[in-house]
Amino acid sequence: MTGREGGADLAPPPGESPIIVLVRPQLADNIGAAARAMANGGLFHLRLVAPRDGWPQDRAWRMASGADRILEAAAVYPDLPSSLADCHRVFATCPRPRHVVKPLRTARAAAEDLRGINAGGLRAAVLFGPERAGLDNDDMACADTLVRYPLNPDHMSLNLAQAVMILAYEWWTVTETAPPRELMTNETRVATKGELEGFLSRLAAELDACGFLDNEAKRPGMVRNLRHWFQRGEVTEQELRTLHGVVTELSRGRMRRGRPDGEGLTPGPEAAAAADRQPLRTS
Repeated sequence: MTGREGGADLAPPPGESPIIVLVRPQLADNIGAAARAMANGGLFHLRLVAPRDGWPQDRAWRMASGADRILEAAAVYPDLPSSLADCHRVFATCPRPRHVVKPLRTARAAAEDLRGINAGGLRAAVLFGPERAGLDNDDMACADTLVRYPLNPDHMSLNLAQAVMILAYEWWTVTETAPPRELMTNETRVATKGELEGFLSRLAAELDACGFLDNEAKRPGMVRNLRHWFQRGEVTEQELRTLHGVVTELSRGRMRRGRPDGEGLTPGPEAAAAADRQPLRTS
């Protein structure tokens, strides 16, 4: 089959992990895309129940985007009961429960359940129905829990791979240890308050020297606004060094143009008017 060379070095994790069961899938493209979604979420076990066009299919590998190992390990079953015979728990995705009395979970809650089930050494499967109509009542009768995604009620349509992706994402992030908010600093670090205070003091001194803060009545508020601006974000040490360089060059530029300390222009529209009235002096 084409498209099987290379691909990610995927392997099932130790112990039990959820089995994704595609019930009567119609398009090989969707099977491949579902395998790709599984790989994104760290899922490996794929079972196919009566795929419409048989198995294997070249187009599945072309759509898997490197998730070849999942497709190569996929097992094919003639019917749903046989595909679930070795499972202890079965979840069924269902956009609209049809008068079925079963526990109903969101994808996130189902992922938490699956983690607990697998941690106990039990095997769990998640059913996804055919593209056109989803799981029927007989399919859902094989499950003990239903999974419903809380989406826009006016448009809850998902393709097969999207449905698998949501479940795989929730499975992966249940144990995610990364903080929900993180600042990428690369090779620098967040500046200390002392470093920030040093820069703000220097900035205020230079603004005093150039005349930007000449208005004594407004000066405290203007300095506070600058302080609030810089204190609001996580300024990095590298950014402060850059800003120090900016202030240095502005100061040098002022002196090169013959403006000694205290002869700066006033801020805002007044500054533009003063610049028009004052000829540029060069050293």
